[in-house]
Amino acid sequence: MSLSEEQRNHFEKRLLEDRSAAVDALNRIIVTSGADDSQDRSGDLSKVPTHPADLGTDVINTEVTNANATRISQELTEMDAALERLHRTPMRYGICEDSGEPIPLARLEIVPWARTCGDAGA
Repeated sequence: MSLSEEQRNHFEKRLLEDRSAAVDALNRIIVTSGADDSQDRSGDLSKVPTHPADLGTDVINTEVTNANATRISQELTEMDAALERLHRTPMRYGICEDSGEPIPLARLEIVPWARTCGDAGA
């Protein structure tokens, strides 16, 4: 059983909202990273670590920020693919790519770009 038009419209709206939030989050990361770079280039020493442990914390924070940016970029790719599925083959949206069975609505509510019924394809 495929989704009704009303359900597909609901998930399209959710995808567009989630996509907008992801783009905003990615832009914030880019702006924040760019602000740090300009401060470094200007020679501002206010962010220079005064304790060796601070340097390690800065490295970890940078790695976490980069990992978050990568995750958000990957989710954006999945959201775009889900929107394309909704427009090109709307009757296939919400159908598991592994089993051909409908993806549970509860899963689509949480991950509207889900391709499969399980966690592996999200």
